[in-house]
Amino acid sequence: MRLFLSVLLVILALYCYEANASTCPALVEDTLSFLFQNAAIYKKTREKYDLPQDTIQAKLEVKDCTDKIFLGNRILIANTLVSVAQ
Repeated sequence: MRLFLSVLLVILALYCYEANASTCPALVEDTLSFLFQNAAIYKKTREKYDLPQDTIQAKLEVKDCTDKIFLGNRILIANTLVSVAQ
């Protein structure tokens, strides 16, 4: 089994080295709005996707924690996430 897995990984590395993926723009937008939008506005934008209320509440609880991060650090996080996504 180990030999098979090793051979499979080598074959994938040789034939798929040009594979390219791009990040969904909606994911980048959601991440940036999560970091910088007001909680009330963020909640309204999430409700338009018809998500369960438990999901929205859980995300807002996490947002309360990230809103306490210093703005300069949030900008650094956003720049890092955007550069990785591109």
